[in-house]
Amino acid sequence: MARELGDSLARNVKIIPWGKTVAILDGENLFQAIAEAEIPLRAACGGEGACSRCKVLLKEGRILPGSPGGLTGEELAAGYVLACQSVPVEDVVIEIPESSLAGRYRVVLSEPGRGIGPSEPLYRKIKLELRQPSLDDPRDDLGRLLDEVRFHLGNDRIKASLDVVRSLPGILRESGWIVNVSLAESGGEAYIEQVEPVSDSKYYGLAADIGTTTIAVCLVDLDKGKTAAVRGAYNKQSVYGDDVISRIIYSGESKGGLKDLQGAVLATINGLVFGMLEDLQISSEDVRVAVCAGNTTMTHLFLGLDPAGIRLEPYVPAANKPPPERAGKIGLEINPGAWVHCLPGISSYIGGDVTGGVLVAGMAGLEETALFIDAGTNGEMVLGNREWLVGCSCSAGPAFEGNGIRYGMPAAEGAIERVFISEKGLKVEFRTVGNVPPVGICGSGLIDCLACLYREGVIDRAGKFILKPENPWFKEGDEGPEFILARVNNREITISEPEVKNLIRSKAAVFAGIRSMLKTVGLPVEAIERIYLAGGFGRFLNIRQAVAIGMLPDLPEDRYAYLGNSSLKGAVQVLLSKSARKSLEELSGRITYLELAADRTFYDEFVSALFLPHTDLSLFPSVNFQ
Repeated sequence: MARELGDSLARNVKIIPWGKTVAILDGENLFQAIAEAEIPLRAACGGEGACSRCKVLLKEGRILPGSPGGLTGEELAAGYVLACQSVPVEDVVIEIPESSLAGRYRVVLSEPGRGIGPSEPLYRKIKLELRQPSLDDPRDDLGRLLDEVRFHLGNDRIKASLDVVRSLPGILRESGWIVNVSLAESGGEAYIEQVEPVSDSKYYGLAADIGTTTIAVCLVDLDKGKTAAVRGAYNKQSVYGDDVISRIIYSGESKGGLKDLQGAVLATINGLVFGMLEDLQISSEDVRVAVCAGNTTMTHLFLGLDPAGIRLEPYVPAANKPPPERAGKIGLEINPGAWVHCLPGISSYIGGDVTGGVLVAGMAGLEETALFIDAGTNGEMVLGNREWLVGCSCSAGPAFEGNGIRYGMPAAEGAIERVFISEKGLKVEFRTVGNVPPVGICGSGLIDCLACLYREGVIDRAGKFILKPENPWFKEGDEGPEFILARVNNREITISEPEVKNLIRSKAAVFAGIRSMLKTVGLPVEAIERIYLAGGFGRFLNIRQAVAIGMLPDLPEDRYAYLGNSSLKGAVQVLLSKSARKSLEELSGRITYLELAADRTFYDEFVSALFLPHTDLSLFPSVNFQ
């Protein structure tokens, strides 16, 4: 949607093959034009010109070029420019190549409401029959209502707005003193949202998993506790950077950056909600409450909170437990008076998506010691049981999210998700998301790749290529030798030696985080009796390959369990169940955050894990070493 420019000098940017033309202000760049057009561009660095993923072809018009980034001489000669570094000086026409598009992400949509019945949901209706006033009982209408609600709920903390009081006399008398009272819970208090004649009208709640890459939403019938619809899409914030750090930088260094980022995530959620409501013929007014789960940065950006402190020492967010707010004030397009709740986080890098996952895993009630892992960019983990819980976030880097790897990408259509290398590296096979020609490789494929390269003797334990002249899958690249994973349409998808070592650093950080927590509580790895994997990355992970590279503990495979989208499931549980809300409040207050930078334990463990599978081979007895 084109912005309102008024009399400001503007440049028109025509984008093909999309057939879109947008107007941008003088001085704005092509990256901003593409974001305005809501086209899913790959942009890992948030507009810094470092990743070179936002290349576009300038077909007509002139620009002020900035840094060429990593564009090759051939690309520059052909007319390619980086969108984030190119400011039009007149109307222009650009073409976005397929390789620069984010693609269609695979969103994990499990059945989040299964097995969860409504037990005092955050919004509910109760039927009350009030005693009519008399000379012996002349209580005012509001007092009469509050007394009855308090008796029914066993809760003295009941509030009613002046709007409710205005309509109360007429409704009570017209309905014969038998009414439906709508109650919303917020901050431990119950709010009387509406008093109306008894009816069987439906009312719904919204649960949302606000992920860095993808967003999933669930519409829940609050009366029956059943899922009405589930949808997902890529997070439109992706055009401002693939990871949370690049988005934090954009929010602080770009004019209106925070507003842009909040608008992008709201546009994603509102679009998904609109589609569900339209399919089910439900009014947005009937969605009376929302619960959102996300990492600390995503929660800040959704609420419009400044996230700057998250990335700056001593890494302090604006709020780990932000207060509820009305939907109309946030911009969430449901009933404007609906309370919007965000699941509580623990620190700058352990957010509500993790606490929601720990809730779903039931770790706070387990006798056995369990480990929860959400292995994204930051490798968030929680270890413990009903007696104690400790959590940490290791800087695993974005490699397993597809960043920092030339042909890396999220799990979108065309991403290589499985790699099969055999015959000492002479035979290479793969499988892609959607079974279409490959355009890159995602996290699960990278783990397979690393494991296979090591197993087949293509790389040594430190990740260095063992060059063999007879192997046709080797080629010389800009940064030295590369191994070819796929050839398609005169295009090769490769992995280089520096990228292999980048992957080893990422897996080392995850395992070092696990070992650091174990050492802190004085337990061996064998003490872990259950490992819960969460998120889209865990869904498609080959556990044995992850063990083989030394990313996950070498424990029996039956100790591993996949939770699905535990962030969304946690949001639904909080939406529907008072006991879940109580459990979440308790466990979020019990998780001790372990700052890995506080001593040398993590560093020492990290250095030890910079080999395949590890320096200490006794930690991986099931792995066949070369």
